[in-house]
Amino acid sequence: MDKGDRAARKLLTQVNPDYPPDLKRAAIGGVVRLDIVVTARGNVDYIEVAGGNPILAESASRAVKQWKYAPASSSTNIRVNIHFDPHQ
Repeated sequence: MDKGDRAARKLLTQVNPDYPPDLKRAAIGGVVRLDIVVTARGNVDYIEVAGGNPILAESASRAVKQWKYAPASSSTNIRVNIHFDPHQ
């Protein structure tokens, strides 16, 4: 899973998304693009799907919601790219 551009915020805790078994068996993969807002305390506060398979995006969003970033002086907007490869 590739985190994409994390700007200046350091990712402290990462939870990998579950790959839906039916999609993996069918060799359906790709990149899910998420625009997230990370609070000053480092919590993922908001997630918007910017592209990708809707079922994979749901799985990616559930995982990214659990991520924790290093604290900062203000909230940060970050684009996250999650890669789903059915051959891994």
